[in-house]
Amino acid sequence: MTGIRVVVTGATGNVGTSLVSALADDERVGTVVGLARRRAEWGHPGVELSTVDVSRDDLEPVLAGADVVVHLAWLFQPTRDPATTWENNVIGSLRVFDAVAAAGVPALVYASSVGAYSPGPKHPPVAEDWPTHGWPGAAYTREKAYLERVLDAFELAHPQVRVVRMRPGFMFKRESASEQRRLFAGPLLPGMLVRPWLVPLLPDLPGLRFQALHTSDAADGFRRAVLGDVRGAVNLAAEPVVDVEVLAELLDARAVPVSLPPVRAALAAAWKVHAVPAAPGLFDAVPRLPVMDCARARDELGWAPRHSARDALAEFLAGLREGAGLPTPPLAPRVEGGRLHELLRTGVGARP
Repeated sequence: MTGIRVVVTGATGNVGTSLVSALADDERVGTVVGLARRRAEWGHPGVELSTVDVSRDDLEPVLAGADVVVHLAWLFQPTRDPATTWENNVIGSLRVFDAVAAAGVPALVYASSVGAYSPGPKHPPVAEDWPTHGWPGAAYTREKAYLERVLDAFELAHPQVRVVRMRPGFMFKRESASEQRRLFAGPLLPGMLVRPWLVPLLPDLPGLRFQALHTSDAADGFRRAVLGDVRGAVNLAAEPVVDVEVLAELLDARAVPVSLPPVRAALAAAWKVHAVPAAPGLFDAVPRLPVMDCARARDELGWAPRHSARDALAEFLAGLREGAGLPTPPLAPRVEGGRLHELLRTGVGARP
């Protein structure tokens, strides 16, 4: 019996590389087609990689014949040009959804996020029925929330399509370290300094509690959604919930209580002078994120993370110190011209 055909957008990024590998290694999957905006040297046996821009190219012929489309493609930068991220993330997603319907694809698995959720409690955890209006101060959370509304309408218009909205926490693996350093910390963070003993103090910020998981565990959840019959939203996260105590243990540091306003002011000042790429609005969103209940993933997908959140972060920090990555444009351990190019040529928070 021939296995199913799965098309994955954003196939060369943090989640994409793990997911296409997991799908290709599953005997129930016959063909895996990975789409990415830029050509990559990386590959995995059984994965066909194609260069496709979801915001511009004709997608219907590419998706024709697929049994499932997994939409991961997302642009985090340039945060200083929200029109560009909107074009790729929102308009590009609408184009993918429309092409899924036009090509008659039976199932769509979309990478939503904990960032789509409205501000909520850290305890008790919230299930998938918590409102998804995002946090209005950050482009990332606005875009994720907007696409939740788009999918509400899409499901009404196309009830024959099985739609799954995966809502993972923060995803880390060793190979994502260099990319995430570029996206969120910028070229001024020395990776070698992110090690025990060299970070003596950590700010203990009110509300700093978030959920994380290893990217391979997130990919396993997506794979199960591809091959199962689940519909609707599914939360994904590992234990423990990450707080300053977890971070301090990883870095062998001491937590020092600090109020949010001075830290936020310092970040805003650094953002203003292009010292960091992460916009202050994203910092504002993190303390407001609810803690998610992942019972549905466990009960309906049979999913259980193999790595703890602590282990995922430890692996990421090791990758940060080592300058780890993969030979794909998003995950490249080093961009051409190095950190000076990041700082002077592309600009911190500008488009690569």
